[in-house]
Amino acid sequence: MTEQSTATGASDGAPRAPLPTKALDTTPENPWPVRLLSSKIADYVARMPSVWVEGQIVELNAHNSSGTAWVTLRDTDVDMSVTVTMAKRVLLAIPGIEVGAHVVVHAKPEYWVKRGTLQLSARNIRAVGIGDLLARVEQLKRLLAAEGLFDRERKRPLPFLPRKVGLVCAPKAKARDDVVVNARDRWPQVRFEVREVAVQGPSCVGQVVRALGELDADPEVEVIVVTRGGGATEDLLPFSNEAMVRAAAACRTPIVSAIGHETDNPLLDLVADYRASTPTDAAKRVVPDVAHEREALRAVRHRLRAIVRHRLDGEEHRLAALRSRPVLVDPTRILDTHVAQLDGIRDRSRRAFDTHVQAAAAQVATLRTALRTLSPQATLDRGYAVLRTADGEVVRSPDQVDVGDPLTALVARGRLDLEVTGADGDDDAPPVIGSTS
Repeated sequence: MTEQSTATGASDGAPRAPLPTKALDTTPENPWPVRLLSSKIADYVARMPSVWVEGQIVELNAHNSSGTAWVTLRDTDVDMSVTVTMAKRVLLAIPGIEVGAHVVVHAKPEYWVKRGTLQLSARNIRAVGIGDLLARVEQLKRLLAAEGLFDRERKRPLPFLPRKVGLVCAPKAKARDDVVVNARDRWPQVRFEVREVAVQGPSCVGQVVRALGELDADPEVEVIVVTRGGGATEDLLPFSNEAMVRAAAACRTPIVSAIGHETDNPLLDLVADYRASTPTDAAKRVVPDVAHEREALRAVRHRLRAIVRHRLDGEEHRLAALRSRPVLVDPTRILDTHVAQLDGIRDRSRRAFDTHVQAAAAQVATLRTALRTLSPQATLDRGYAVLRTADGEVVRSPDQVDVGDPLTALVARGRLDLEVTGADGDDDAPPVIGSTS
């Protein structure tokens, strides 16, 4: 039947519409049968030219009775593979073609209609030399360096004492024992979360990337160690794979790389936060040495004790010096000087006051003597009298009074009331005064 033919109905025998010529024209009521789709795919694939394809051999079947060998070729960066068939003579003509080898094949795509599978039919196969692989690694290194994946600023410090250490290693590998045993010798309480993976071969990249993702997602894992022992250069190539390097760069958890020997330098070393020369060195970097830390703690404690003792001794000496001062031995002595000064001031003030008072007293006595000497009372005491008119005016001349005027005579011991009885104008003649009492 062609795509233009018609078919009878399965149950009622009614004629069916012609099959669509294009996939876009198919409907639920008028679909393509599987044979038509398969033939169209086969026709399309048959028009494809031959192509050179690179990959890694993960399966190889050349030990069969036919003259055909089957190879599973896997992409080195992602988990994708394709089946390749070729004549055994073509495969056996190239030495070194085995599982794990990197090859390029010149093949034409073929689509098997009955099984609905796609495979490649190879006419030529070549092994990729180690020199070519290293050249590609060097090119990838320059590309990743230009992106900044190896910059020192991206390096994160390793935790001092991680709660749990993630370990990616081969199953039952010596490198695992080197890390675990040495770490527990340094710090017996350290815990590990181990992921055993393939550390070489075609499945290495996928398993290591998956293990990194699982450990990075674990909140208790604070550092991840990726380790494997030494090996041939081609055995270490997966650790320079772009997918693995980018997966490590994307991890939020610090990564320690301990791949191969010290002279080996896969790209994972460059993107890791710390590159350990050996698995033992990785163990020393991720956990502290408990004996060393205790000794350091004892030394610090000793230094602190010495510092505190020295400080206390100094303070005690200063306190003793302060306490030995006279003012602290006898606090009242600080007042003695002021008391003495106050007593001196008081004595001087008293003497100055007495001197001043005595001088003033002498001056008063002198003034009293002068006053007594000049006082009218002294004159009266000598027998004189002072005459005053009724108005209180002192009589100094007879002209001030008339006969009959009353006068008052002040004498030393009192006064006398007098009356003028006569007067004489002669200055030498005294007035005539008569007493009225």
